[in-house]
This record gives sequence, C-alpha cells and structure tokens, in this order.
Amino acid sequence: MIVLKDILYKVTIEKVIGNTSVAIRNIEFDSRKVSLDDVFIAIHGTVSDGHDFIKKAADQGAIAIICETLPDAIINGITYVQVEDSHRALAIMAANYYENPSEALKLVGVTGTNGKTTVTSLLYSLFKSAGYEAGLLSTVKIMVGDTQYAATHTTPDSLTINRYLREMVDTGVSFCFMEVSSHGIHQKRTEGLHFAGGIFTNLSHDHLDYHKDFAEYRDVKKLFFDRLPKTAFALVNTDDKNGVVMLQNTQAKKYTYALKSYADYKAQILENQFTGLLLKINNQELWVKLIGNFNAYNLLAIYATAELLGLETLEVLQLMSVLESVDGRFQYSVSEKNITAIVDYAHTPDALKNVLETINSIRTGNEELITVVGCGGDRDTTKRPKMGNIAASLSTKVIFTSDNPRSEDPNTIIEQIEAGVPAEHFKKTLSIADRKQAIKTACQMASGGDIILVAGKGHETYQEIKGERFDFDDFKIVNQLINALNK
Repeated sequence: MIVLKDILYKVTIEKVIGNTSVAIRNIEFDSRKVSLDDVFIAIHGTVSDGHDFIKKAADQGAIAIICETLPDAIINGITYVQVEDSHRALAIMAANYYENPSEALKLVGVTGTNGKTTVTSLLYSLFKSAGYEAGLLSTVKIMVGDTQYAATHTTPDSLTINRYLREMVDTGVSFCFMEVSSHGIHQKRTEGLHFAGGIFTNLSHDHLDYHKDFAEYRDVKKLFFDRLPKTAFALVNTDDKNGVVMLQNTQAKKYTYALKSYADYKAQILENQFTGLLLKINNQELWVKLIGNFNAYNLLAIYATAELLGLETLEVLQLMSVLESVDGRFQYSVSEKNITAIVDYAHTPDALKNVLETINSIRTGNEELITVVGCGGDRDTTKRPKMGNIAASLSTKVIFTSDNPRSEDPNTIIEQIEAGVPAEHFKKTLSIADRKQAIKTACQMASGGDIILVAGKGHETYQEIKGERFDFDDFKIVNQLINALNK
C-alpha cells in the first residue's frame, strides 16, 4: 500500500486540506488518465494549465489533488495539497512513488547542444560489451538491458523516467546513461534523481524558441551541474568556453576534457578518414570507426566517463575500437557507382557546420558535395538563415527542403533559410519543398565519387506535417534512390 504522505517526502508544501494518510493508487498529471484513488498533480504546461482540470480529475475519482493554487470549490473526501512548484513536486513524488530507483544504480546525465545521443548510446554499448547490465534514456530509444522501448522526448517526464529506472533496477541494471535536455532541466523533470555523474558536451544556437536568449539557455544547462551531489563527477568540455561556466557552483568532483586546451583528458586526431579516426588519447593510440572532429570529442567524453566509473584503461580502449556509429549520426553508405550518401541529425547551425567541415576535411575537392537540408516548423526561426548560410558556404550544391514543417508552410520556412545565403553562393542553391523529391534530385545530380549529405532528421522515421506523422526514413530513401538512379 502506498500512502500519500510517504510520496510527499521532501516536497515543499504550503498548505494541506484533508488527510495525507490516505492510500493512493497512481500519480497522474494528465487529467484524462485519472481514475479511482489516483493523485492528480496540476501543472502549468506550455499549452494548457492543469489547474483548469482539477474538477475533471475529482469527478473521475482522484483522491488527492496537488496544485500551486487551491481551487475555489473544495470537495469533501479529497485531500488538497498546495505546493510551491508543481513541476518539482511531480519529480520528487515520482521518485518516491517508485522507491527512488536512481539511488540503486549509477545514473549518468549528458547535456549540451550536440553529442548527447552519441555519447549516451555509445556508453550504453560499451558497458554492455564490458559485461554489465546497462540502461539508456535517449532521443532515439530507451533500453532496459536488452529490452527496447520507443522514445518520445529527449528527456521524458518524471513519471516515465522513474518508471523505467525502477524496471532497470528490478532487472539488474547497474549503469544508466541519460540525455538531459534544457527543456527537461527547466521543467524540473530531473529533480529527485540521484546522479553519479554529469557530462557537458558543448553549447551552441538551439531552442531559442523556448528560452528567452542564449544566456538563459546556458544557465538552465548549468543548473544541472549546480544540483549534482558531492559524490558525483562533473565532466566538461573546456574547448567550449561554457564548460568552465558549468563547473562554477557544482559540488561534484570536477574533471575536464579537450582536444585544443589543457585538460584532465586530452586527445589528438592523427588521421581522419571516411573509414574512421586515428586518435591519441592520454598518449594511447586508438583506431575507431567513427568520423570527424565532433566525434573525437564524443569519444573522449566516453573514454573519460568509463574510467571515472571504474573501468580499466586498456579495456576501455579495446571496447572503444569496435564501437559503431549511432543511427542517423553520420550514418553513411557507398553506392555501386561510388557515390557516398551521408545522413545526419544535424539540425542546428553548429551541428551542420561540424558535419560539413568534417566532410570537407576528408574529401579531395574534386568531387561534388551536395547538401539536402531544411528546418523544422514551429521551432526557433532565428537559426534558419544561419543554416542557409552554412549549407551554401560549405557545399558545392545545396537543395533546401522541408524537415518537419508541422503547422507552418514549408515554402515560408525555406524562404527564411534562403535569406541567409550569401549572394555569391545563391547560384548553387535549389529549393524543393517535397523532401523525397529533393533527395531524388540530389541523387540525380550526383556522379561517381560525389558525396550527398541529407541533414536534419537523422534517426527519425517520420515526417510531421499539419499534425500528422507520415512514414519517412532519410537513410532508406536516399539508399533506394541512389542505387535505383545510378545503375
């Protein structure tokens, strides 16, 4: 039996009306899911306010209501708990409800603009290969040992996080690697979790549709490190000037990694090819199958984390040498006609620049680099012209197209991307709103030795248009077309 007062432990309470010794069934923050003897937590959302649905939750059998503002009508038999912050209350109550599973395993959070999915996914793979039971909470998927679940958010809601962590603990998982988004931190989804470590990858232009400005975006990321306990480690990339900012107020043990500056964990790129990287990490040479400077940073973070979690250096190096790239992250294939097709999730200016610079550092310069790219609808509009500028400046040919237009007109999005193209590069750009047609055109334009980059959607297997999701897999489509058109 779960008692309300037990799951309220550590919640900042302002007022209670009723009895907190009542037995409860489930916790819900969606009034549509409430049934008999559930606790309903009213949350101020970005679209709607849960406080508007308190009566509905009561009508459906809620035995307790957690809210920031008490309703005018108090119903006998229902316990009302007024709290300072409903988001934080939800996170703490969710952890208590599932018996604080994060304390029973080593949970490592990874935050930053780019690299979160690669770092978490490859740490999961590495620890599995080392013989440990491991878990993963990522943009691409959720893994509980060998069991896979679909992911809906980079950082899920607090109930979902703790439910999966509970399942991990119950099935013997000892390490879990989790992406921590700025939205997740800001909405306090990670409160109540006990982290064994935190990793900062980098910070660049993203999510400014949600955060007021870059400073707020940075400071929200910093909050994650501010809240780490003394027992945890904080590992940051000091080649990014924001890395030292993350460490300013943390109680955790501080560690740094870098390619260019002094750090605890240092790497040097000796060779960079389409087949992989030759790295020197803390004076040990290592060949890996991943590509590009950005992956050198990711791999260095993985190396450092594995050591900090207790793995032996030689074992870590051996396991890193067989790691494969993550779906939709510099995922490539070569056609019979020797045309290289690369699919990458790059959907921010910095990520797109990294991928294009990596390709340009490897290519001979005699082949065409044809980039297909768009921007998502109903998201940060200020990055669109920047994406256009980068794509046009670093490619030989560019096709601007739809990403996930959502409720926006794809042609309007494309016009905003085009606005950033320098005049001297405009002649090498095309605009084709239909994404499949854009990819087909790129394949028709390519000949032997050329490179096609399809950027923006990566691992996604759908395209979102006017509230509907349609099947769309960039990697499958570009491979079908490149082989069909170039026989």
